[in-house]
Amino acid sequence: MLYYLFRFLEQFNIPGAHIWSYISFRALLALILSLIISAWFGEKFIKWMKRRNISETARDIEIDPFGETKKGVPTMGGIIIIVSILIPVLLLGRMRNIYLILMIVTTVWLGFLGFMDDYIKIFRKNKEGLKGKYKIVGQVSIGFIVGLVLWLSPDAVVRENMSIPQKNQQEIVVKHQTEPVKSLQTTIPFIKNHNLNYSDVMAFCGKYKVAAGWILFVIMTIFVVTAVSNGANLNDGMDGMCAGNSAIVGVALLIFAYVSSHIVYAAYFDIMYIPGSQELVVFLSAFIGAMIGFLWYNAFPAQVFMGDTGSLTIGGIIGVCAVIIHKELLLPILCGIFFIESLSVIIQTQWFKIQKRKGKRVRVFRSTPIHDTFRRLDSQLDPTSTYLLKGWPHRPFHESKITIRFWITTIILAAITIITLKVR
Repeated sequence: MLYYLFRFLEQFNIPGAHIWSYISFRALLALILSLIISAWFGEKFIKWMKRRNISETARDIEIDPFGETKKGVPTMGGIIIIVSILIPVLLLGRMRNIYLILMIVTTVWLGFLGFMDDYIKIFRKNKEGLKGKYKIVGQVSIGFIVGLVLWLSPDAVVRENMSIPQKNQQEIVVKHQTEPVKSLQTTIPFIKNHNLNYSDVMAFCGKYKVAAGWILFVIMTIFVVTAVSNGANLNDGMDGMCAGNSAIVGVALLIFAYVSSHIVYAAYFDIMYIPGSQELVVFLSAFIGAMIGFLWYNAFPAQVFMGDTGSLTIGGIIGVCAVIIHKELLLPILCGIFFIESLSVIIQTQWFKIQKRKGKRVRVFRSTPIHDTFRRLDSQLDPTSTYLLKGWPHRPFHESKITIRFWITTIILAAITIITLKVR
């Protein structure tokens, strides 16, 4: 809104009005504004929730050694995150941008889905929350909508990069196609000719390979959004864990979005130029600010929990943003923590089911998601079960130490992901 106001005032030569055309100015303003909103609104929200006794019930002490101390802490703090993202974006973003619209729709959609889950847990006193099948339907639906819009919208286009050898064959110049096109290409990490075309994967479909490629793209979008959303949800188990990891991931995605939206930088790094993706920089700046601001209250000991309202939304934002800038295949590296959390749960449950059919009770880890393994005591293990990794780790760690070490791991993974721009 403010963007259009000041661009209108610019034609009257109002001093300073032109500065709103700079993406760096709007992005930094969005970051600052989201920090202020999350800090101010966060305090009001926590007090309001406490007055109405809308809080976390006591956690299972066998899983969380600090569970008893967290009784009475307000939850549904994802509302703070969502408000802190949407207000700066609505004020500072270009609302006619298709990518920004998709990010806003994703935020509201998954925020509502998570809110329903938290509402059932708190007000209906049902710890199971929203049934898993309804969560999956909601995640698949937004993934389908995003994939379909990117397929059909005439505004969702790219200018593909081309490597042109010079006469001496010693130098290669990267240029971008003059005309923007609908593209099925995506980036593969650490590969010299690093663009994968989904239509090439579906080459066996013959003359229908392009249509089949778009169908594959939509399916991939659904998978990415669902997987990352669930991964973030599983990672939200310790004070500050998910918010800190997500802020780091957001910084990496902001860098990718910025270089993808700048034709000179896109040529330098030999990646696709995506017109209009600069608005993602504004959105991600607000996202990062909201995450850092939320940590003000969510760091150990937490004064508020984000709940599914926040974690499902965070994962969806990360997944959709990666798909828009054609970097979804980098997510297993960038969101390595989310990936490991999800993988640990899958391994634990599937292995236990296999062994149970044989009449045995065998588990791989002490507890899952994997972060729970690092804080669980030997005395808290099920005496009727056998643990393949019972001796790992050798001793439990304090929650804050686990959280910070996971942050450090995410920083390393984010750095490796950014390095893929040049290391091929």
